[in-house]
Amino acid sequence: MTSKSFASVAADSNVVLSAAIGRAAVRVFHSALHVVTTDLNLAEVYEYLPLFIETSGLPAEEVAQNLENLPLTVLGLKDYEPGLEEARRLIGGRDPDDVALLALALTREIPIWSNDRDFEALTVTAYPTAVLLKILESQESRRD
Repeated sequence: MTSKSFASVAADSNVVLSAAIGRAAVRVFHSALHVVTTDLNLAEVYEYLPLFIETSGLPAEEVAQNLENLPLTVLGLKDYEPGLEEARRLIGGRDPDDVALLALALTREIPIWSNDRDFEALTVTAYPTAVLLKILESQESRRD
Protein backbone atom coordinates (compact mmCIF):
# COMPACT_ATOMS: atom_id res chain seq x y z
CA MET A 1 0.00 0.00 0.00
CA THR A 2 1.44 3.33 -1.00
CA SER A 3 0.35 6.61 0.46
CA LYS A 4 1.74 10.07 0.62
CA SER A 5 2.23 11.61 4.00
CA PHE A 6 -0.53 13.88 5.28
CA ALA A 7 -1.05 15.75 8.53
CA SER A 8 -4.83 16.30 8.44
CA VAL A 9 -7.87 14.32 7.47
CA ALA A 10 -11.51 15.35 6.92
CA ALA A 11 -13.72 13.10 9.07
CA ASP A 12 -17.14 11.93 7.97
CA SER A 13 -19.98 11.70 10.48
CA ASN A 14 -19.87 7.90 10.58
CA VAL A 15 -16.31 7.75 11.91
CA VAL A 16 -16.97 10.46 14.51
CA LEU A 17 -19.98 8.49 15.77
CA SER A 18 -17.91 5.31 15.80
CA ALA A 19 -15.21 6.98 17.88
CA ALA A 20 -17.80 8.36 20.32
CA ILE A 21 -18.91 4.83 21.17
CA GLY A 22 -15.33 3.67 21.58
CA ARG A 23 -14.75 1.70 18.41
CA ALA A 24 -11.38 1.51 16.62
CA ALA A 25 -11.93 4.95 15.07
CA VAL A 26 -11.03 6.53 18.40
CA ARG A 27 -7.40 5.47 17.80
CA VAL A 28 -7.20 7.78 14.77
CA PHE A 29 -8.23 10.71 16.95
CA HIS A 30 -5.40 9.94 19.33
CA SER A 31 -2.77 9.76 16.60
CA ALA A 32 -0.63 12.55 15.20
CA LEU A 33 -3.32 13.44 12.64
CA HIS A 34 -5.25 16.68 12.89
CA VAL A 35 -8.89 15.65 12.42
CA VAL A 36 -11.29 18.21 10.97
CA THR A 37 -14.93 18.07 9.95
CA THR A 38 -17.68 20.45 8.88
CA ASP A 39 -20.38 22.07 10.95
CA LEU A 40 -22.92 20.12 8.89
CA ASN A 41 -21.22 16.82 9.67
CA LEU A 42 -21.23 17.61 13.37
CA ALA A 43 -24.96 18.40 13.15
CA GLU A 44 -25.46 14.99 11.52
CA VAL A 45 -23.47 13.37 14.35
CA TYR A 46 -25.84 14.89 16.91
CA GLU A 47 -28.85 13.83 14.82
CA TYR A 48 -27.78 10.17 14.85
CA LEU A 49 -26.20 10.12 18.31
CA PRO A 50 -29.33 8.81 20.12
CA LEU A 51 -29.51 5.82 17.75
CA PHE A 52 -25.81 5.06 18.24
CA ILE A 53 -26.21 5.32 22.01
CA GLU A 54 -29.17 2.94 21.92
CA THR A 55 -27.42 0.34 19.76
CA SER A 56 -24.14 0.58 21.68
CA GLY A 57 -25.72 -0.13 25.04
CA LEU A 58 -23.41 2.47 26.61
CA PRO A 59 -24.68 5.13 29.01
CA ALA A 60 -25.67 8.30 27.15
CA GLU A 61 -23.50 10.45 29.43
CA GLU A 62 -20.43 8.36 28.61
CA VAL A 63 -20.96 8.60 24.86
CA ALA A 64 -21.64 12.34 25.07
CA GLN A 65 -18.46 12.81 27.12
CA ASN A 66 -16.46 10.69 24.64
CA LEU A 67 -17.73 12.84 21.78
CA GLU A 68 -16.96 16.06 23.61
CA ASN A 69 -13.41 14.88 24.37
CA LEU A 70 -12.51 14.00 20.78
CA PRO A 71 -9.76 16.26 19.44
CA LEU A 72 -11.89 17.42 16.51
CA THR A 73 -11.76 20.78 14.76
CA VAL A 74 -15.15 21.82 13.35
CA LEU A 75 -15.05 24.21 10.39
CA GLY A 76 -17.82 26.36 8.97
CA LEU A 77 -18.94 27.29 5.48
CA LYS A 78 -16.27 29.96 4.98
CA ASP A 79 -13.64 27.24 5.42
CA TYR A 80 -14.97 24.95 2.69
CA GLU A 81 -16.98 27.28 0.43
CA PRO A 82 -14.21 27.44 -2.24
CA GLY A 83 -14.70 23.72 -2.94
CA LEU A 84 -18.50 23.62 -2.91
CA GLU A 85 -19.11 23.96 -6.64
CA GLU A 86 -16.72 21.14 -7.53
CA ALA A 87 -18.01 18.98 -4.66
CA ARG A 88 -21.62 19.41 -5.83
CA ARG A 89 -20.57 18.42 -9.34
CA LEU A 90 -18.67 15.34 -8.12
CA ILE A 91 -21.00 13.93 -5.48
CA GLY A 92 -24.14 16.06 -5.23
CA GLY A 93 -26.20 13.69 -7.34
CA ARG A 94 -24.99 10.62 -5.47
CA ASP A 95 -25.25 11.90 -1.88
CA PRO A 96 -25.99 15.59 -1.23
CA ASP A 97 -25.18 15.08 2.48
CA ASP A 98 -21.53 14.44 1.55
CA VAL A 99 -21.02 17.67 -0.42
CA ALA A 100 -19.74 19.78 2.48
CA LEU A 101 -17.17 17.21 3.60
CA LEU A 102 -15.90 16.73 0.05
CA ALA A 103 -15.74 20.52 -0.35
CA LEU A 104 -13.64 20.70 2.82
CA ALA A 105 -11.26 18.02 1.56
CA LEU A 106 -10.96 19.75 -1.81
CA THR A 107 -10.41 23.18 -0.28
CA ARG A 108 -7.83 21.96 2.24
CA GLU A 109 -6.32 19.40 -0.17
CA ILE A 110 -6.56 16.64 2.43
CA PRO A 111 -7.89 13.08 2.33
CA ILE A 112 -11.29 12.06 3.61
CA TRP A 113 -11.70 9.58 6.44
CA SER A 114 -14.96 7.71 5.95
CA ASN A 115 -16.41 4.24 5.86
CA ASP A 116 -18.90 5.50 3.26
CA ARG A 117 -18.31 4.11 -0.22
CA ASP A 118 -19.75 7.26 -1.85
CA PHE A 119 -16.30 8.82 -1.73
CA GLU A 120 -14.68 6.13 -3.87
CA ALA A 121 -13.45 7.04 -7.37
CA LEU A 122 -13.29 10.78 -6.71
CA THR A 123 -10.49 13.28 -7.14
CA VAL A 124 -9.61 13.06 -3.42
CA THR A 125 -8.34 10.06 -1.54
CA ALA A 126 -10.74 8.51 0.95
CA TYR A 127 -9.63 6.08 3.64
CA PRO A 128 -11.86 3.78 5.67
CA THR A 129 -10.86 3.42 9.31
CA ALA A 130 -9.08 0.08 8.89
CA VAL A 131 -6.86 1.37 6.08
CA LEU A 132 -6.14 4.64 7.86
CA LEU A 133 -5.08 2.75 10.99
CA LYS A 134 -2.69 0.61 8.93
CA ILE A 135 -1.15 3.72 7.38
CA LEU A 136 -0.74 5.33 10.79
CA GLU A 137 0.82 2.15 12.22
CA SER A 138 3.21 1.99 9.27
CA GLN A 139 4.22 5.65 9.72
CA GLU A 140 4.69 5.09 13.43
CA SER A 141 6.90 2.03 12.92
CA ARG A 142 9.11 3.97 10.47
CA ARG A 143 9.66 6.66 13.11
CA ASP A 144 10.81 4.12 15.72
